[in-house]
Amino acid sequence: MATILRYESRVGQLLRSSQLRYAAAYVLITSAVLLFLNIYAPIMIRKLTYSAQRNAILDKAQLIVSSFSNQESLDANKVGEAAQSVQDLYTARVVMTDGGGRCLYDSLDPENRSLRLVLYPELAEALAGSDAVYIRYESEYIISKAAMPIVAYNRIIGAVYLLERDPDQAALIAGLQRTILWISVGLEAVVVLVSLLFALVFSRRMGKLFVSIRKMQDGDYSVRLPERGHDEVARLGQAFNELARRLNQSEEVRKQFVSNASHELKTPLASIKLLTDSILQNDMDPDTMREFVADVGNEADRLTRLSAKLLELTRLDTQPVEERELTALEPVADRVLRMLTPLARKQGVRLELDCPPGCGVLSAADDLYQILFNLAENGIKYNTEGGFVAIRTDVAGDSLLICVEDSGVGIPDGEKPHIFERFYRVDKARSRKAGGSGLGLSIVRDMVLRNEGSITVTDRPGGGSCFRLSFPYYPMPEEDLS
Repeated sequence: MATILRYESRVGQLLRSSQLRYAAAYVLITSAVLLFLNIYAPIMIRKLTYSAQRNAILDKAQLIVSSFSNQESLDANKVGEAAQSVQDLYTARVVMTDGGGRCLYDSLDPENRSLRLVLYPELAEALAGSDAVYIRYESEYIISKAAMPIVAYNRIIGAVYLLERDPDQAALIAGLQRTILWISVGLEAVVVLVSLLFALVFSRRMGKLFVSIRKMQDGDYSVRLPERGHDEVARLGQAFNELARRLNQSEEVRKQFVSNASHELKTPLASIKLLTDSILQNDMDPDTMREFVADVGNEADRLTRLSAKLLELTRLDTQPVEERELTALEPVADRVLRMLTPLARKQGVRLELDCPPGCGVLSAADDLYQILFNLAENGIKYNTEGGFVAIRTDVAGDSLLICVEDSGVGIPDGEKPHIFERFYRVDKARSRKAGGSGLGLSIVRDMVLRNEGSITVTDRPGGGSCFRLSFPYYPMPEEDLS
């Protein structure tokens, strides 16, 4: 029963599919073409045959007429001899009349010369001075009728009438019609079979695609389609596989992100829980109480920073790119270093700025500030006392190059490919102590990319790191520099 239901379901899907409609359209088009061929070809064959028959029968009539062109009247004996010579050329009937339409000779009754009137329409036209030819096709014969006036000394002295029945040409036309018909039927049968086969194959391939899409809707991003062929369905399958791969990758990143975010949030929450439990369960002097409360505040600040960075990542991932505007680099870099001056003094780090005026970056609001702030802040946090953090710029062709370098501990070569990954830390213990969440560089990377820039990291000669940014260069207008 289940097999019958599945079969009926497949048949129903096929009947409703667009492929079957396309196949039906192909069948209709080819049927129309073959129908036209079956109508047009016999007509042209008949026209050609009729033309050949017309010329042949007129030549025979002309042969008789030419033998009387120098006579003033028709003689019955000579008429019979001339008609007999034409009849030997397989003419079914020969009739000759005088100028008044009286019969001088009839091949069906050559001995009867009763001078009866012959009232055939063809003879009437001939006696009026015109050649007359009529040809028609019957089931077994092509019947040809022709009449031609006999003119002597500019006077019509009689007429000749010929009748032919040609079964061979009729059989040839009928055979050609049957051959064309059977060929058309065979071709149409092949077209129907090929169209149905195409519809079944195409429907099966599309069915696999729909099944894969349903699996993807259910959350299975590992499904793949075979990439065979080079047609539209194959290209659609390739696009589907690429989409499935990206969705699977995004799902893995999402799961990893949720796992990492949960872990990062769990650590300060656990610390706060432990500190508050200690405060509640133990009698503490005011100084110890103040120290525990300060630790709770630090963990709360850490949670606040982490939440802010998670919100920033969510904004970058979900919101469209804001409208960008031309921003002067020097004032932004100067403001960044001024904001970080207290932290730099506390760490014993020197800040430097080497940025010529007139350099502009086409950036979304506050993105340039956030990029430079995060990089410079990292350079300060992971530096050594007496070190420095510098922002230097240069113009190379159509590109504006920005280097944020420091004299800190540097980044091992094996860690460089991963530093822009979310929640990744080079030195986890030191990063936690410095208040890092592993999200700052990921935010920087996303902001740089959405502003049509690029970012790389290299070792600085003498120790430390250099983050190199590249943006399209735009010179600032003079009125904006004043």
